Amino acid sequence: MTAPSTARRRHDREILALAVPAFGALVAEPLFLMADSAIVGHLGTPQLAGVGVASAALTTATGVFVFLAYATTAAVARRIGAGDRRAAVQQGLDGIWLALALSTGVVALTLLLAPWAADVLGASATAAPYAVTYLRISALGIPAMLMVMAATGVLRGLQDTRTPLVVAVAGFAANLGLNVGLVYGAGLGVAGSAWGTVLAQTGMAAAYLVVVVRGARRERASLRPDPAGIRACAKAGGPLMVRTLSLRAILMIATAVAAGLGDDEIAAHQIAMTVFLFIAFALDAVAIAGQAIIGRYLGAEDVPGARAATRRMIEWGVGAGLVLGLLVVLARPLYVPLFTPDPTVRAQLDTVLLLLALCQPVAGLVFVLDGVLMGAGDGPFLAWAMVGTLAVFAPVALAVPASGTGLAGLWWAMNLFMLVRGGFLALRARGGRWLVTGAVRA
Repeated sequence: MTAPSTARRRHDREILALAVPAFGALVAEPLFLMADSAIVGHLGTPQLAGVGVASAALTTATGVFVFLAYATTAAVARRIGAGDRRAAVQQGLDGIWLALALSTGVVALTLLLAPWAADVLGASATAAPYAVTYLRISALGIPAMLMVMAATGVLRGLQDTRTPLVVAVAGFAANLGLNVGLVYGAGLGVAGSAWGTVLAQTGMAAAYLVVVVRGARRERASLRPDPAGIRACAKAGGPLMVRTLSLRAILMIATAVAAGLGDDEIAAHQIAMTVFLFIAFALDAVAIAGQAIIGRYLGAEDVPGARAATRRMIEWGVGAGLVLGLLVVLARPLYVPLFTPDPTVRAQLDTVLLLLALCQPVAGLVFVLDGVLMGAGDGPFLAWAMVGTLAVFAPVALAVPASGTGLAGLWWAMNLFMLVRGGFLALRARGGRWLVTGAVRA
């Protein structure tokens, strides 16, 4: 057996050991939305449209803080690579305290601005009341959602993606049961769907806290908030917040354009976006492995190992994107009826899902390189790259209504967004400025 073959097998084992459990944990969020969409979709098109708008607003309100997971994963993994497990756990605890500090303001703003958000995102008069109801109830689960992000980052950095898988599976099962019981059994409709998700997320947060606190006690790490550590986490997450805000702006623009096209279009767009997010989180499983592995290699000052792992993860990402794109097309008769019985909405989906599938190999490359650069702590570049992508996407998407291309035109713009983003990341990965070694990125 040659040395390159041995190295590839070693990287494959590392990637699979982290990515396979991470896949199950990552798809929990889109599975929550898919379950909500499937259950609410049978209440009617206005209800589904309202949940679609509310979901876009909610994921924006919480998604901008995804750095709580990503930055924590990279920082903790570097400490692990450098051989300092206690400092790694302490770094993770600082991230959890930051999540709690941020959640209070996010909840208040979401409750206050729910009607404004529904209006800005283009909800129709029939869909808006459902959007506001879903959003205001779901806001109560935001503290749990942010804590889950931070705690997940801690465990990923510790090279543990199995525990998040167990918590995610339990959370999805609880969410599904609660949604069915509250929406139909209790007759609460859209409100029941929101309450079911809030309760499931709260249970997940409690489970993560138990695991992290036990780990901290084993390593004799302090459970008290450390202001300096919390500030350091916030500083490291700043560029990633800019990156995420730009990404969320792209997704919100897409939702607003679809909503302006009509209720049938926004309903179809919501279903397509649910599939898009499911695939994105599936591809992100390899990216999560990248964050943990690259952070560990750079913490151990092993640049050749980081380079080799990156090459192998790119192969995995592109291959996974190709397979998932084919599944999106071939499995349409199985999953589309689960979301809506409306023939007009289904007709819109026929073209949109083909366009979505077309770009999945590129998406595989994008997610892998995004994870690699996050694992390296290359946040400033990721921020500028996403701002540049937004600058290209926004005028193209906003021109769709005037162009008369409808929802298909919007999804061509979505594919352009992925191609531009992939170009930025590929150029960066070819260079070496992101390969900064040491327990802490200077």
